[in-house]
Amino acid sequence: MRQTPEAMLKRLFAARWVQVLLGALIAGYLRLVYRTSRVTIEPPDVYERIDRNLPLILTFWHGQHFLMPFVKRPYHKAAVLISRHRDGEINAQAAERLGVGTIRGSGDTKGRFHVKGGSVAFREMVATLGEGVNVALTADVPKISRRAGLGVVKLAQQSGRPILPIAIASSRRITMKSWDKAAVNLPFSHLSAVVADEIRVAPDADRDTLEAIRLQVEESINACTRRAYEIVDGPENG
Repeated sequence: MRQTPEAMLKRLFAARWVQVLLGALIAGYLRLVYRTSRVTIEPPDVYERIDRNLPLILTFWHGQHFLMPFVKRPYHKAAVLISRHRDGEINAQAAERLGVGTIRGSGDTKGRFHVKGGSVAFREMVATLGEGVNVALTADVPKISRRAGLGVVKLAQQSGRPILPIAIASSRRITMKSWDKAAVNLPFSHLSAVVADEIRVAPDADRDTLEAIRLQVEESINACTRRAYEIVDGPENG
């Protein structure tokens, strides 16, 4: 039976060699963007603060994650949570070429980690932090843009490590019409990385406290995002 073009394309992207090739191309492109751009980091002393609190849980909005590997210094060890979807494999290939390890899995639409392979990934993230390796993950509830789930808060509670909200913006970009409003960063930009204060979660935090911290994480990433775009676009567009 003759395959439709959509089925043929899906099969092509499922091929391992295609995923490896695309991952390498994405990594190369992101290096080009970073190396041709001027970078502003706020606050200027953020790495002194980061190094005092290692390992950290770095969290950000989906769609702003492409340049996150360049936030870490060469001596920082880091791993990123990436879904098990076909697109996730391409992202994993790119991340590993940029010096970031990968943890595969995700939560469901309510930010829970006990489905879709998430419970295994959650335990792996806790263990990774216990080994002194930073863990990075998007804060969004899957398919719901800029609404933080409880996953990152639960991870901080279980691991005892602080959450570090962060946002990255570029002056030259293409904003996609996807659910996450992903920004494709372009070369020869002004890049800004804005980092908020660390957020800690007590091991005995109750449900109301966890919800309050979830809102704090959400508001902190939004504040970082506004400031990052203000730096690269100007106050009137921030």
